[in-house]
Amino acid sequence: MREPRRSHSLWLVVIGFALVTLTAGGAALLLLSPTGQTVWFMATLCIASALWLLAVIVVRRGSMPRGGMWMVLVVAAAMRIITFTTPPLLSTDLYRYVWDGRVQRAGINPYRYVPDAPQLAVLRDQMVFPNINRASYAHTIYPPAAEAIFAAAAFLAPGVYGMKAVMAGFDVLSIGCIAALLRLTDRNPTELLIYAWLPLPVWEFAGSGHIDAAATGLMALALLLSVLGQPALLGITLAAATLTKFLPGAVLPVFWRDGRWTLLFAFIATGIALYLPYLGVGRGVFGFLHGYTVEEGLRNGRGIFLLDVLSRFGSLPHWAATAYFVLVLAVLTALSARFAFSGASSGSRSEHIACQARRAAVLGAVLLVAISPHYPWYFSWLAPLVCVTPLASVLWLLAAAPLLAHDSVEHLIVPLTVYVPAGILALRDLHKACVPTKSAATDALEEPG
Repeated sequence: MREPRRSHSLWLVVIGFALVTLTAGGAALLLLSPTGQTVWFMATLCIASALWLLAVIVVRRGSMPRGGMWMVLVVAAAMRIITFTTPPLLSTDLYRYVWDGRVQRAGINPYRYVPDAPQLAVLRDQMVFPNINRASYAHTIYPPAAEAIFAAAAFLAPGVYGMKAVMAGFDVLSIGCIAALLRLTDRNPTELLIYAWLPLPVWEFAGSGHIDAAATGLMALALLLSVLGQPALLGITLAAATLTKFLPGAVLPVFWRDGRWTLLFAFIATGIALYLPYLGVGRGVFGFLHGYTVEEGLRNGRGIFLLDVLSRFGSLPHWAATAYFVLVLAVLTALSARFAFSGASSGSRSEHIACQARRAAVLGAVLLVAISPHYPWYFSWLAPLVCVTPLASVLWLLAAAPLLAHDSVEHLIVPLTVYVPAGILALRDLHKACVPTKSAATDALEEPG
């Protein structure tokens, strides 16, 4: 056993060094020319994603030394330090977060005014305000838990790098919860690299400081609380994750059997408590959500991958988008009912965790593929789930998602590359998720991703 371990460790050392080098190279390219080096930057990102997949295969198939976790953490820290020390290079969303926090610090409801409103003129500066997207017409779109995080950051660590530090803290929360889950399932801690070396959080959390870091950290915490048998805290955490990004709410049925009414009551009460401070604007508390769905082509179907493909072969009827979303809702409802009212596993705690995470990953992936977002960070909250149960389809989505940040709407080849392989791999994954048996859960733990 000693020789295979040494061989696999050497592979991971080489891959880890290459990932750090590619991260540094990508950051340098963007700093030198943020718009002119996009192709070369994407090349570094694609190579990094391929190496990450290779690392996942190595760590899942090899017998790794327990001390390998420290190597994983060193590489993960190096990648994040590189992107953290650079300004936001891939997105301007972070400036809106800082602005919303600043508005709340001034005692103003962030849903009340657009950034360009004369009532907020006194809060403008030359660093944050000029970089806010949709400043002249869009109220903030972010749910109340996200706004609470922005407000806390404005008081504790104001500014762009303060906000990045808060998001980095949620990233660390994800790593800590995943490490605890691996220990509870008696799996090798080196498998932490499935999350820690993934290029997506490295660039989107430490680099761009996306609020999805909070949703991801809360999702990892929810998994851990479920294992520890804390239904009230689990409901609170799931509500906070949902009202940070909305999307994680899709997995609530998976945790239903871990607390039932206690979980549901805590979820609803937390949601009400989070919305209460902002209800002074009435329906305006939903902000730019309606306008966003229009801009992204969700209401008319132009922004939906599958409908976009079908439209290339002929005009679709006006009711196509409505019918599509009714079908998606029916599929999600059927899956949710199946997962909510059947036991996750009748075996050990490891099998229960694996089955539960697999079902959550399936629900989340079905939702995301159905709405086919144009931004890679929307997929990031699935990452903690695949550390527990490495589904091939979700691993592919996480590796390929960064491609969506570049011309995903104009060029059909990009979403085809992301979604078609994921759909093929999902056929097997979906079958396993629907079978609450010991063998299915064991497969998820033992079978390489």
